Amino acid sequence: MLVEDLGELRGPVVVFGGPYSNLAATRAVLAAGAGCALICTGDVVAYCAEAAETVALVRASGASVVAGNCERQLAAGEMDCGCGFEDGSACDLLSAGWYAHADRAVGASDRRWMAGLPDMVRFTHAGQRYAVIHGGTQEIARFIWSCSPEAVFAQEGAMITALSGPVDVVIAGHSGIAFQRDVAGLRWINAGVIGMPPNDGQTGTQYVRLEDGAPQICALSYNAEAAAAAMEKAGLVQGYHRALRDGWWPSEDVLPDQLRRRARASG
Repeated sequence: MLVEDLGELRGPVVVFGGPYSNLAATRAVLAAGAGCALICTGDVVAYCAEAAETVALVRASGASVVAGNCERQLAAGEMDCGCGFEDGSACDLLSAGWYAHADRAVGASDRRWMAGLPDMVRFTHAGQRYAVIHGGTQEIARFIWSCSPEAVFAQEGAMITALSGPVDVVIAGHSGIAFQRDVAGLRWINAGVIGMPPNDGQTGTQYVRLEDGAPQICALSYNAEAAAAAMEKAGLVQGYHRALRDGWWPSEDVLPDQLRRRARASG
């Protein structure tokens, strides 16, 4: 596992996940993070239409980027996103369309950049020791939710300590829905993703801001209509273009029951 140590970061830090080839959302989060240290939890490329443009913008921003499963798969020339979706599931079937589009768009230089990205970023901030990963330590595409069993967090925390030393806070991405949870002797934060709404019926997305020792999950507003229109123009109309407008995922089979549309809409 490749670990990048950023040392001590002073001032505000913005951590964001899953740009997902959503150029409009990426522009918005970089504007929100102007003057801040920037860290991305990976999956720069995924569901949306503007893969090459989004990679170029993230690279130009100087953000530290943790490799997501999409980066690892594209760098290796693999034919799917590497999420490990069950064959024939909605997620599996829908991923084939957007991944093929991304695979056509991403060039050799960007794939070499992806191949060199770290698996973990460490830093200290306001006296706290942080580790940033994508999904999990041994399984890059591990889905960890706010409702996952405590044993999952304990296992991941132990692995992070074994790989790079003790931490106070873990920030992860991948699963797409932001949360904070104090569990197994550490604070676990999922930064959410900026490229797709968190299955809550809203168009806004999420990121994390660290300031004065207090991590906050922040709402990100951006031009979702422009991102959806770009998907339609590219022929990416398998359902995620609608999610940008109505805030609901077209594929919920990866989600725990309490995070699915019916439960969240009634709650």
